[in-house]
Amino acid sequence: MAGLWGKPRNAGIFLVSTMNKLWRNCHVATMAGGKYSIIRDAAIVTSGSFIEWVGPLQQVPSEIFSEEIDLNSAWVTPGLVDCHTHTVFGGNRSAEFEQRLEGVSYEEIAARGGGILSTVRATRVATEEQLFEAVAPRVESLLRDGVTTLEIKSGYGLDWSTERRMLRVAQRVQETYPVTIKKTTNTSTTSAR
Repeated sequence: MAGLWGKPRNAGIFLVSTMNKLWRNCHVATMAGGKYSIIRDAAIVTSGSFIEWVGPLQQVPSEIFSEEIDLNSAWVTPGLVDCHTHTVFGGNRSAEFEQRLEGVSYEEIAARGGGILSTVRATRVATEEQLFEAVAPRVESLLRDGVTTLEIKSGYGLDWSTERRMLRVAQRVQETYPVTIKKTTNTSTTSAR
């Protein structure tokens, strides 16, 4: 649901406020009580970026809402967590995917200058701005798919300066987008190549 990126607060407890918004005409998938459940013909009450109440539309607490938003029978689900990504990197290896589909081995691709080391080379020469421009559409795609928490690993730099640059870009993602970022430095792969 566009614009609702907040974390639940006081789940199941309704707080009286004249600033609450009512999001109605939706279906909700929840993990209430620790198990998956569905509420059809549901409603959500929010205050700012916090969810104050979720339940069947017929049980919405009576009050005057500052705004009512019709979700046109959309499904509302908990935010998704992508717990293992390498979204910050330079270069593009999509042509290698095509080659693999045509039966070319990874070893052959690497011998021709492709493979992971081509990503390392492209990442090392990319500026922070270039890396951010490359990561932006990846993050935006994840947000459209419902991801609200994203772990971003470094690892394609294989040297300290590039690894730090990648983590600075991950921090910029956190500051730019409505997503929780967990940064991980993949220093186990860092070597003097």
